[in-house]
Amino acid sequence: MPSPVALFVYNRLDNTVKTLDYLSRNTLARETDVFVFSDGGKNESSWKSVNEVRGFLRSFQASESNSFRSLTVIERPENIYLERNIISGIGYVLEHFDTVIVLEDDICTSPYYLEYMNAAFVLYKDDSRVMHVSGFTNLDLSGQPVGGLKGDFYFTPHMSGWGWGTWRDRWQGHFVHYQTEEEALDGLTEQDIDNMQYGGVFPCLKSLKKSPIPWDICWEIAIYKAHGLCLSPAHTLVRNIGLRNGTHFRSFSMLMNYEFDRPPLQRPVTITHKEPCVNPLIEERFREAIKDWGVRYTMLGKIVRWCKRLVAFR
Repeated sequence: MPSPVALFVYNRLDNTVKTLDYLSRNTLARETDVFVFSDGGKNESSWKSVNEVRGFLRSFQASESNSFRSLTVIERPENIYLERNIISGIGYVLEHFDTVIVLEDDICTSPYYLEYMNAAFVLYKDDSRVMHVSGFTNLDLSGQPVGGLKGDFYFTPHMSGWGWGTWRDRWQGHFVHYQTEEEALDGLTEQDIDNMQYGGVFPCLKSLKKSPIPWDICWEIAIYKAHGLCLSPAHTLVRNIGLRNGTHFRSFSMLMNYEFDRPPLQRPVTITHKEPCVNPLIEERFREAIKDWGVRYTMLGKIVRWCKRLVAFR
């Protein structure tokens, strides 16, 4: 049986509609169980939006558009915030299944996304070095392979939280939701920190100063501490449509654009078993791609950033 999907939603109706629509077009949709975890509202205004999302989900369950094997909606009675919703939702699914595919309400998938995820789960089920399967990559290696890349995927220490999945034993054996920055960094050397942040161009560990600490940086650290690897596609199989109104990310389109924002691959991905290892040339390509989180600034954005640095200097 294909892996179940855990979909996490809050108050973004348009994004939720698109995410479910794209997922339902997947070739394995009719064989897939989907669990939707709907977080509660924080106030009267957000509850109105949450209830609109829940109304759509109930209608979708009963409609002909619901092409999944099953669709279960878990409605949180109160707001438990993104981190707790995701962590507890993953735990719930993994109580009953060996694997889980995780989507948030702003991830549009390729029609072949579920095929790719399930193929990876099967091939690397018994190889604990592979801890995470990503649907997204900042890179595009399908046209001009780098470093002798053969096939449609590669391995990297870096995880992506946009359309990903894992196995029960990897998650339960290694994930820790750190409560403090000191706890998260315990056991890591300065060299480890430099490696994780690709020499400083990918300052992901600054997320440890947030409260609560985001789940994804905790998983990134867990994978690194376990010497694990992440299987990533050579071309993205998902597209994030919610960057400008997400919980952890805000942006202003007049200031920036995204080099990684490209359409998902529209053909099947070939997954064959090969020895998990890091390709240094691909890692160097990632280092270049992730500068400023994969953002390239417009002229207005460059001026604003220059002014902010000038103010900080004074």
